[in-house]
Amino acid sequence: MADRADIVVIGAGAAGLFAGIWAGRAYPNRRIVLLDGARKLGAKILVAGGGRCNVTHDVVDETAYAGSSRNAIKKVLRRFDVPQTITFFRELGVELKREETGKLFPVTDDAQTVLDALLTAARRANVELRHPCRVEMVERPGQGFVVRGEWGALEAGRVVLATGGRALPKSGSDGHGYMLARALGHSLTPRVFPALVPLTLPRDHFIYALSGVTVPATLEVRAASGKRLAAFTDSTLCTHFGLSGPSVLDISRYYLAGKLDDPGTTLIINWLPDKTSEQVDADLLALGRVSPLRYLHPYLPERLARALCEAAGVEPTTAADQLTREQRKALVRSITALPLPITGDRGFTYAEVTAGGVPLSEIHLDTMQSRVCPGLYFCGEICDVDGRIGGYNFQWAWSSGYVAGVSVGKENR
Repeated sequence: MADRADIVVIGAGAAGLFAGIWAGRAYPNRRIVLLDGARKLGAKILVAGGGRCNVTHDVVDETAYAGSSRNAIKKVLRRFDVPQTITFFRELGVELKREETGKLFPVTDDAQTVLDALLTAARRANVELRHPCRVEMVERPGQGFVVRGEWGALEAGRVVLATGGRALPKSGSDGHGYMLARALGHSLTPRVFPALVPLTLPRDHFIYALSGVTVPATLEVRAASGKRLAAFTDSTLCTHFGLSGPSVLDISRYYLAGKLDDPGTTLIINWLPDKTSEQVDADLLALGRVSPLRYLHPYLPERLARALCEAAGVEPTTAADQLTREQRKALVRSITALPLPITGDRGFTYAEVTAGGVPLSEIHLDTMQSRVCPGLYFCGEICDVDGRIGGYNFQWAWSSGYVAGVSVGKENR
């Protein structure tokens, strides 16, 4: 006879731990087992925010997310908001501090603090943490479930899928959860692709030679028609493979999604985000004997300024009044509207989150219970929800994990 639990949570990342904690608090007389395939729990929590764990953001709403409809995302976010998140961690002894960007980090600047608090809270809630116990399949022979792996089998009255997506596969989120969801009757979005991911350029692009240069810049996705689809202004890092940094990570999912829909989609960069093309053109016309290099000196590192001039076919030290109209226009374009010939992205290995997943339309948002398989619940990155950098994806994990956790023991509809 198989071992039996009332509730089994599959995946002990941020969302799974949160679901387990709140299920344990809400249903203290139920046996709750949390299964994870990793030898060491919390790999994604530990690497988040450069090892400091960006727990959430000071202001979170549905506009910071993509994927399923923002109205659907809003319904879940409002059930467990930022003040509740701050209070939850404070009660566990983890104080959060706000940085200038609005990101909230533990005052210890150590992600281990966050993970330890979650693991302690789970144990206090009498959640059984079992790992490494990778779940290979979930069967539904009758009203309940049978969860199986090489470690054995476990009968369960209810199951919460919190397996994550495909980002950072070495942490255990290798997409296997999608197979479990499909086997239980769910569909996936037509596309599942990396989000918050660095982008690559051709090896002969001048940006390669600028590896290490970091500047604020505006990145903009444009459709073939010229329509602006998305834009972000933030720190931008030139690398040995192309581009990274906050602006690039944020724009990546919009560029990749746009490219899949419309091959004519382009990515444009403005290296002077406080100036328009018209302003730079007017500035250059007014420079007289001053060179473009001198003009750019207060705004950009010299290596980048020289490269932008050369990319426009302009000698950097030429007096501005010696430039032809064509040269000036080319320079304006190079500085404020440079098309980036993106060749791809660095894949799920380097992505911080997954775009796509189980559509929220297949989930009752007041409980996170499946609409197609009663007794099955979802939370976290396995859902078709992905947020910007800055703690938004963790907030989705806390919010959806809370809703699943407090609902999983209720009577089915």
